[in-house]
Amino acid sequence: MNEKRWISSPELNSEQQEIVKSLAGTINVSPFLAALLVQRGVHDFEQARTFFRPELDHLHDPFLMKDMDRAVERLTQAIGRGEKILVYGDYDVDGTTSVTLFYGFLRTFYDQLDYYIPDRYVEGYGVSTQGIDYAAENGFTLIVALDCGIKSIDKVSYALSKGIDFIICDHHRPGNELPPAAAVLDPKRADCAYPYKELTGCGVGFKLLHAFCMQHGRDETELFAYLDLLVVSIASDIVPITGENRVLAYYGLQRLNSSPRTGLKALIKIAGISNALDITSVVFGLGPRINAAGRIKHAKEAVRLLLCEDEDEADEFASAINKHNSDRRTFDTTITDEALAMIQNDAWLTGAKSTVLFKEDWHKGVIGIVASRCIEHFHRPTIILTQSNGKAAGSARSVPGFDVYEAIEECAELLEQFGGHTFAAGLTLPIENVNAFRQRFEEIVSNRILPDQLLPMINVDMELDLEAISWKFYNVLKQMSPFGPGNMMPMFVSRGVSVAKKPTIMKEKHIKFDVYQGNSPAFTTIAFGMAHIYPDLMSGKPFDICYHLDENNFRDQRTLQLMLKDIKFGTAE
Repeated sequence: MNEKRWISSPELNSEQQEIVKSLAGTINVSPFLAALLVQRGVHDFEQARTFFRPELDHLHDPFLMKDMDRAVERLTQAIGRGEKILVYGDYDVDGTTSVTLFYGFLRTFYDQLDYYIPDRYVEGYGVSTQGIDYAAENGFTLIVALDCGIKSIDKVSYALSKGIDFIICDHHRPGNELPPAAAVLDPKRADCAYPYKELTGCGVGFKLLHAFCMQHGRDETELFAYLDLLVVSIASDIVPITGENRVLAYYGLQRLNSSPRTGLKALIKIAGISNALDITSVVFGLGPRINAAGRIKHAKEAVRLLLCEDEDEADEFASAINKHNSDRRTFDTTITDEALAMIQNDAWLTGAKSTVLFKEDWHKGVIGIVASRCIEHFHRPTIILTQSNGKAAGSARSVPGFDVYEAIEECAELLEQFGGHTFAAGLTLPIENVNAFRQRFEEIVSNRILPDQLLPMINVDMELDLEAISWKFYNVLKQMSPFGPGNMMPMFVSRGVSVAKKPTIMKEKHIKFDVYQGNSPAFTTIAFGMAHIYPDLMSGKPFDICYHLDENNFRDQRTLQLMLKDIKFGTAE
């Protein structure tokens, strides 16, 4: 594992420092907290109020999105004529929550509809010929595609030839040409002036339903009841928790913690989550379980669970999905071990600046996870491929600052299809092209990636004196949530700290110790997976720590503690 780089936020200039002073006085917080807010673009009382107290009124008018009027018109027409509508979504968390939200809301007042999730292994990602054939054979004349479809030009044309219209609700990057759909909703369209570009697929579907409610005078609070699903998509798709996503996540978490729908409640219970859910617990507790249905069996199971209204039935569905998740973990561990061994036993791969691995019998459902695991060990753009329908199909993951989608796009002549984002993508290519692709991808990455991007990094918000930490400080910090990309939980560095008493090793892997700095109180510090630092801690020399601030509740005793992310010895005076 490489040593981590601590990347400090840029120092505030003199003008920003004046804003910090003014803001600290106006909202009665410490200069440290005011500086954190200024870093996040909060400069005055009004912006602070919007940040700390998001309102659903802050959401943008959905009709600002290109084609929204056409989408609402076509959906209205279909409902007015009694047409059969097929709600079509991808098999990941964003796709399954999209389908659940859209289908679940529509079915409260319209019954000529069904939903369809493609089989990951038979049909692959996105709009499939099989899905369109299913729609044609069953009399559907409108397909609403959620979290997919932006590049499905041929498939949408094929549907048109069968008398089926499409409304596309996607958030992936479009190609140069758009599909010939009745409406194409995607904030990332070059010609779309919608103010917020980072919605999930579920978010775009939500905006369409919001526009529909506005057009027809429907009570929008009925739609807002589905925000528990939307926050699961926002958290699991790792989109920025800024702008509209922050508002939607804020209210989605409130709903998820106070009155989640039956299916999510069953999932929370089987995941063993007892504390209030936040973005992190959704990402690690709920997301993988919903994903596991599509990875191991069929994602329709996840939609059935999320739509379920009977508690006993929901518990059964959740139990089955939890079993899939356990199976997924087993596949994940086994394949990760194989992948790491392949890199370590190949001199060329060990020295490369990218990783491209192919093994025909790897489980397609976990290769994206395996790519992420490989990056934890070899910090570089990674693509894991397996055989699927006679082709090499795979998932790409990247490192901060490197656009893996663009690098894959430059290999387009070797590929059959690809799509995705800056940090994650999917691709399919002929098996005979794998070696040529590996060489070409490595060439592109080597020419473009910066040396620093090959080292894991920790983004540090600020240096903090331990004396500045108090319950008031922490309580304000908590209100800066929900945390996630674009609004990460603040990361602090404290320098020249010392151990207050002998550290304790826990379960042979973790370590717990108390630290102080000068005249500060001592703070309990937890370092997961870092038992190896014990000898250095016992040397008695001061050191620097990088950490999050957290709250520990034990036997009704609340204490503040530091969650260590990294430590540097021999740097403090």
